[in-house]
Amino acid sequence: MLDNLQPLSSLSSERFEAPSIAKRLVAAGRSLAELKGLAASVANQAILINTLAIQEAKDSSEIENIVATHDELFKDEIDADGFVNAAAKEVNRYRQALYTGFEGVAEDGLLTINQIIEIQSVLEQNKAGFRKLPGTVLKDGAGNTVYTPPQNPDDILSLMADLERFINDPTVFDADPLIKMAIMHYQFESIHPFYDGNGRTGRIINILFLVKEGLLDIPILYISRYIIKHKAEYYRLLGAIREEDAWGAWVEYMLTAVEETAADTIVTVRAIDDALTNTKRRIRADYKFYSQDLLNNLFTHPYTKIEFLMRDLGVTRRPATKYLDELAEGGILEKRKIGRSNYYVNLALWRILTGETQ
Repeated sequence: MLDNLQPLSSLSSERFEAPSIAKRLVAAGRSLAELKGLAASVANQAILINTLAIQEAKDSSEIENIVATHDELFKDEIDADGFVNAAAKEVNRYRQALYTGFEGVAEDGLLTINQIIEIQSVLEQNKAGFRKLPGTVLKDGAGNTVYTPPQNPDDILSLMADLERFINDPTVFDADPLIKMAIMHYQFESIHPFYDGNGRTGRIINILFLVKEGLLDIPILYISRYIIKHKAEYYRLLGAIREEDAWGAWVEYMLTAVEETAADTIVTVRAIDDALTNTKRRIRADYKFYSQDLLNNLFTHPYTKIEFLMRDLGVTRRPATKYLDELAEGGILEKRKIGRSNYYVNLALWRILTGETQ
């Protein structure tokens, strides 16, 4: 194992010019560009951010063995009569942390140490900041120590400052942003700067960096599902860098993750856009109360309720109830009773996000 984690300023970009990396880079860049263009064609991009972030929050948390069903996540988000599920609440905090980071990047075009600390703070609901006490180690499934991150608080701060420069100063490392994303992800996970939440914070940083670099306009590329499918390889390749300084295979792995995840997301975005269009046509043809605000309400979240419609449409309870009940009778929504309240499920959106048929 390498004796010490080296600052990224000591890494040469020339070692990433291998033909195999270049091939993977072209494929990943093409897929990502197609996703960016498709997302830009969707009138209400907030719908994509909200719905796709649910998926990423679920998958990213599952990597850390925080497991919640789609139904639990949806119920928690709409606060179904005090519905309490600790895992669902923790998963939904991931999405809140993503929004927090996205707002910061959109505001100043930077991804700084302070923003990263704020992201982790939202995730973990604490203000502990970077580790100040030694003792943090990474273990395998059998409980064996496989890696000991930097233990000295000064080293952690120095390495994070170096990473901040790497992220924000294009003159520090002359390479394609997708290669830089792979490198910075390894570095962040190896620094392991926080007591908790390092994995999920690192995966949020990935997508925010792509937004910062202009490869995407909104944070809708989430590679956590790919990592879940190839989890053993993910950890093996991280270890190979530490043991053998083997960067090439790791970068190719991350580029493949971007390519395949972008392709999967393209399918999902098209399905959501088609469902939006079809629902819009049905409501316009069969009902007298169509509005864009109504459509936005139905597609911002798989579940809605009377109070949400009152808020978004500026109507009283009676028309809001009438609209939702009629859409349920027409099969566009499914009416459910949870506790003392009625909730309405957008069936088309539910099926897209869950892959289930109810």
